[in-house]
Amino acid sequence: MIFDLHGTPPETPFPDPALAETDPDGLLAVGGDLAPQRLVNAYRQGVFPWYSAGQPLLWWSPDPRMVLFPEKLHISRSLRKTLRRGAFEVTFDQDFGGVVRGCAAPRGEGEGTWITPEMIQAYERLHRLGLAHSVECWHQGELAGGLYGVALGSLFFGESMFSRRRDASKAAFVHLVRTLQALGSPLIDCQVYNDHLASLGAELIPRRRFLDLLTAHVDDDFTFPTQPCSVSP
Repeated sequence: MIFDLHGTPPETPFPDPALAETDPDGLLAVGGDLAPQRLVNAYRQGVFPWYSAGQPLLWWSPDPRMVLFPEKLHISRSLRKTLRRGAFEVTFDQDFGGVVRGCAAPRGEGEGTWITPEMIQAYERLHRLGLAHSVECWHQGELAGGLYGVALGSLFFGESMFSRRRDASKAAFVHLVRTLQALGSPLIDCQVYNDHLASLGAELIPRRRFLDLLTAHVDDDFTFPTQPCSVSP
């Protein structure tokens, strides 16, 4: 069933994700706002916002859930060559706004974006609070790609990624995964299936398993790193 959050305060708990719709998969609630407290409550309960311009605010918790276990990261032969050449420099939290706006840009002719101005403002607020983070991939001093997401406990909840040069977003992702793995992070949430993430080793798991892992690690004593570790391709 779909719950109506219109008029509710930001601290309102989300309904049990097990009550989400199966068609469309994972739709749990509509309405509310993108206040920091509501967003944090959502991620802590395995829920995330996803909607297009002109739609009401929609909240999702799909079953199954796309995740990456860091030890299962897959680096293709061609990506290894790219990393070995050292064409990219990767940083953390150096240009959050640039990354989010890169992710929000249309991907092809006539394509829109689900990252609305309201979404950009909401995640920039989370970034200022130290909860949202970006990974930048630079080529010759210019932003070539990257990704952003939310970190709670030892978990990272990926939101979106983009590339302006081939393999730029993949290079950013590899550095993020290897760095978090070195620090003991057990899981990166990728939300819903896509071929790009599957090629990097992400997989679908039952929502119940995801929620159990979330409960076990969302309050871990863990600090998001300030810089990526070196990656040996």
